Amino acid sequence: MVRHPSSAVPLAWLYAALIVYASLYPFEGWRWPELSALAFLALPWPRYWTTFDLVANLLGYLPLGFLVFTAQMRAGRSAMHACTFALLIGCGLSLSMELTQNCLPSRVSSNVDVAFNSAGAAMGVGVGLLLYGAGLLERWQRWRSRWFAERSAGGVALLLLWPAGLLFPTPLPLGVGQVLSRLREAVVRVLMDTPAAGWGSAFAGQTVAPGLAPVGESLAIALGLLAPCLLAFSVCRTGWRRGALMVLIGACGVAATALSTALNFGPQHAMAWFTPTAAAGLSMGGVLSLLLVWVPRRAAAALGLMALTALISLVAQMPADAYFAQSLQAWEQGRFIRFHGAAQWVGWFWPYATMAYLLGRVAARDVP
Repeated sequence: MVRHPSSAVPLAWLYAALIVYASLYPFEGWRWPELSALAFLALPWPRYWTTFDLVANLLGYLPLGFLVFTAQMRAGRSAMHACTFALLIGCGLSLSMELTQNCLPSRVSSNVDVAFNSAGAAMGVGVGLLLYGAGLLERWQRWRSRWFAERSAGGVALLLLWPAGLLFPTPLPLGVGQVLSRLREAVVRVLMDTPAAGWGSAFAGQTVAPGLAPVGESLAIALGLLAPCLLAFSVCRTGWRRGALMVLIGACGVAATALSTALNFGPQHAMAWFTPTAAAGLSMGGVLSLLLVWVPRRAAAALGLMALTALISLVAQMPADAYFAQSLQAWEQGRFIRFHGAAQWVGWFWPYATMAYLLGRVAARDVP
C-alpha cells in the first residue's frame, strides 16, 4: 500500500493517552506494591464482576487496535506487520497499565482486564482487516484526497474530536475550553497552608466570572459553531464541499449537545438546552460560516484563530450554575466516570490544540 499521511496517527496517540489517564485516575496515593507486580496474572476468575465492566474493557481497546492498524497501513506497512504491531501495542499498553495500578491503592490490577483489553484490541484489528480487505481504506483515502488538501491529517483529527469534547457538560452550548475555574481551584489547593495562601485567595477572587448577557451568550454559541467550521475550511478544498461540511458540523454539534444533556438529565430533556438564545447563536454561527465558505485556506485559519480567541474569552466569563455543577458531579463521581477522562480533556483543550494547529497553517508557506 502507498504511504499516505493519516489522521489515525494523532488519534491513536491521543486515544492511548486517554487510556493511560482513565487507567490511573486519580493519580493519588502512590506506593510500592507489597506483593510481586506480576502476582495478579495468576489469580483465578474474580468472584464479583459485572457484564458492563467486561464489555467496557473489551470495547475500550477496540478503537486503539483499529487506529494503530490503520495508521500502520497508511504508512505503507504490510497487513501482517500492521496486525502484529497493533496487537503488541494493545496488549503491551493494557499490561503496563495493570502493572502500574499495583502502585495505586484506589485501583485493582486484574488479569481479566488484560485479557479483555487485549481481545478488544484484536477486535479493532479485525475490523481494520475487514475494511482493508473490502477496499474501504483505499476508498476513504481517495475520498479524503478529493475533499481535503495535502497534509491535513491533524485538522481532520481535530474535527473528529470536536463532538467528543461536547459530551462533557459545558456551561453553554458548544462552549468548549472552560479551564479557568479548574485552574483557579488548582492554584488555591497548591498554595493552601503556605505563605502564599493569601495570594492564591486573591487570585481566586479576582477571576470570578461576572457572567454574560443573553447577547454575549448567543455570540459565544455562534463562535462555538464558527470555530470548527473555519478549521474545516482551512483544510478542505473550496466549493460545495465546504457547505456540506458546515451542515455536517452543525448537525454533529447539535447531536452531541443533545446527547450530553440526555445523559445528564434524562432523554426527555435532551433538547432543553435549545433556548431562544441558543437558537439565535446557532443561526448567527451558520450565517457567518456560510459567508466565509469561499475564503482561502490560510485566511480561514487566521479567522479561526480569531474566533477561538474570542470564544475562550467569552466562555471564561460563564459562571457554573447549580445545574451545571450537578452535572459535573455526576460525571466525576457517579455514573459517567468511565467517560470522564476522555470527554473532559478533549472539551478543555480542543480550542488550544486547534489554535496551535491553525497557527501552523497560517505560518506554512505551502498553504494558499
